[in-house]
Amino acid sequence: MTVLGQTDEFIVCIKPRGIVSQGAQGDMLSLLREETGREVYPVHRLDRETAGVMVFAFTPAAAARLSAQITRGETKKRYYAVTKAGLRPESGEMTDLLFRDKAKNKTYVVKRERKGVRQAKLEYSLVCEKNGYALWEILLHTGRTHQIRVQFSSRGYPLAGDRRYGGEKAESLGLFAFSLEFTNPLTGAPETYTHKPETQGGPFSLFGEIFL
Repeated sequence: MTVLGQTDEFIVCIKPRGIVSQGAQGDMLSLLREETGREVYPVHRLDRETAGVMVFAFTPAAAARLSAQITRGETKKRYYAVTKAGLRPESGEMTDLLFRDKAKNKTYVVKRERKGVRQAKLEYSLVCEKNGYALWEILLHTGRTHQIRVQFSSRGYPLAGDRRYGGEKAESLGLFAFSLEFTNPLTGAPETYTHKPETQGGPFSLFGEIFL
């Protein structure tokens, strides 16, 4: 387990691909409990296929404060994503209405508001294009399930390796949560943690020199 930072209130670490954040045997909560010897509380989630920076709390009070920051939109979550090249404009915002089908474990872009539909918003900018692929930096304004994956797919640019939403087969999903900013739940000081994606194989290998 790669730990980026730890206090008496929280721990920041890298969630590997293929491990769920919570709710199943061998999830991040159980792994962190085993590693730290402490009770660990969830604050937010990443998809099973998505790796990257996450924060977990050591106390219920810290979990409540960190979760409240996310609900109020005070945290900043940034991602790298890989798609086929060609999406234009090269920077901007994506705002959609999303419907989550829990039975199918899939999210859809819809045109009208109704029960179960929620607004999703993100900012994106092109880092570079190479050999027919594009590397994007993304800032989330909302945290809907599969949000980045479905918003890019709905515009004809599914993420590399995202077979669920129309992407081509790859060694791993072209999505990595590389930066997390929040306020220390005890001191109120700003906290920022960043980490580079794995570039040994998978969609990010094409852009390895970017992360040196």
